[in-house]
Parts: sequence; C-alpha cells; structure tokens
Amino acid sequence: MIVITTPTGDIGRQVVDRVLDAGEAVRVIARDPSRLPVYVRDHADVVQGSHGDADTITKALEGADRMFWLVPPAGFRTTDRAKDYYLEFTRSAGQEAASRGIRVVGITSLGHGYQSEAGLLSAALAMDELIEDTGAHYRALALPFFMENLLRQAPAMAEQGTFSMANTADRPLPTVATRDVAAAAAGLLLDTSWNGQARIPLAGPDNLTPNAMAEVISDTLGRVVHYRQVPVADFRATMVQRGASHALAQDMADMVEAQNNGIYDVEPRDPGSITATGFREWCQDSLKPAAQS
Repeated sequence: MIVITTPTGDIGRQVVDRVLDAGEAVRVIARDPSRLPVYVRDHADVVQGSHGDADTITKALEGADRMFWLVPPAGFRTTDRAKDYYLEFTRSAGQEAASRGIRVVGITSLGHGYQSEAGLLSAALAMDELIEDTGAHYRALALPFFMENLLRQAPAMAEQGTFSMANTADRPLPTVATRDVAAAAAGLLLDTSWNGQARIPLAGPDNLTPNAMAEVISDTLGRVVHYRQVPVADFRATMVQRGASHALAQDMADMVEAQNNGIYDVEPRDPGSITATGFREWCQDSLKPAAQS
C-alpha cells in the first residue's frame, strides 16, 4: 500500500495518477475529499484529514509500506516561522514511518550545506534532518525553483509583456518541471528495493537567468516579454500589504535572498540529476496555453 499526501496539489496529483496507472494499491490523505477527481475516489482508499495530524497519519499508515511526503504551504496569515511549521507538521509522520519501516519519498529543497538563513528552504532542509533522525528509510528529492511558479504571471506576460520577481536578473536560477518531479517520485515509490537514506538532487537541463527566461518566453509567446527585478525589501513589503503575516513575508524574502546567494549551487549535482523537461519545452507545453486562456 502506497500512501500519498497532497493528492490535489501540483505534484501530488501527478504522483497519484502515475501510481494508480501502475496498478498499485493507493491510499490518499485529503482534507476535502470532494476535491479529488472521481477516478481517484473510485480507485483509492481515502483518509480524510490533515497529514500533519498524528491520529490521521497513524490511520493512513496502517498496513502501508511506502509514502509520498510533501508539506503543504502554510496559511497566508500564519504567524509561525516556516521552520517551526515544517517541523511540527512532519514530526508525527516521521516517527510513525520509522516505527513501521515505511519507505518515505519526500519533497525538499536543493541546498544541503548552505550555512545562512533561507526561510522556506531552511525549513525544508530542517525537515529532512528530522526525518533522518528518526531512522526512517528516506529519499529526499532536492529541488530548485519550480517552473510552474511562473504560471501565476502568465496574464501579465500576455497582456503587459512583463513578469517580475525579486531574483537577480543576471544570475542563473536552476529550475525543474513538476512533471519530472512526479515521475521521479513515482519511480521511487514503485521501487521496493531501496533502503536507508539518500538525497536525490534534481534540476532541469537549463540554467537560465531570469533575463534569459524572458527571451525564451518572448519567443514562445510571439511577443516581447521583459523581466522586472523587484528589490527584496519591496517584495517583502508588498506581501504584507496584500495580507501576508510578517513571519511569512520574512521567510519568503529570506528564501529569495538565499536563491540570489547561490543556495542551489551549494549541493553537488551530477549528470544523473538532470531531468527531461527543458525550459523552452515547458513554456510551449504549459506557459503558452496558460497565457492564451
């Protein structure tokens, strides 16, 4: 039995599809089962609740031998710092998985060994340590910036010819497509031969700066799209103005500062870390349809 968390999320839903297609027995944990596709409700065992809740995770892991683990985003107005949130959310699941000998495939950040504060990325790396300290069998998929983060700016690209972030315009920003992450996660979940603990860095074949991304986006959309770099302080202030807590805004700002300082380059990657989807291919398959909708 494979337990899958965040089954309606960008990565989790793709993992569910792949594992169900392989004919495996699947159990999903969902706060709101009505959001699950009908075919998932028909073919998977559904446990209602939060996978950060001790009773829910205990129920979900009964009779299971593998689990896909992803901590969902904290609420926009959370007053908790990201590290506290990640550790509290993960603690019960880590202990329960270790006690049952369950293989855990988790989503985390590239940057193991980075020494400075990195907000959400530091929280994910601390989560890895917590799981590893339990002794659970663990494969940490260590990831950089998701290409899908750009989708929310597709209307601005199409209508105004711009997209903006606080990332340095001329510093390469490694990226990865969620479909490649889901493929790697599903592959590990379907493989029952591994034990112990290991990190698996993943990143796409490109290593583009935001300015270079703008050039690819322009070619794909058939119109000039410029990248606009926003000062990190302005990025943090805008988040607060839009209703985010000061804690979340600071964690997001610390994350961008770490990206600008090269956190993704700290952790070694080899040719086996390169995923299939390039940025141009992703723009054609995903960004262009979103900009045209």
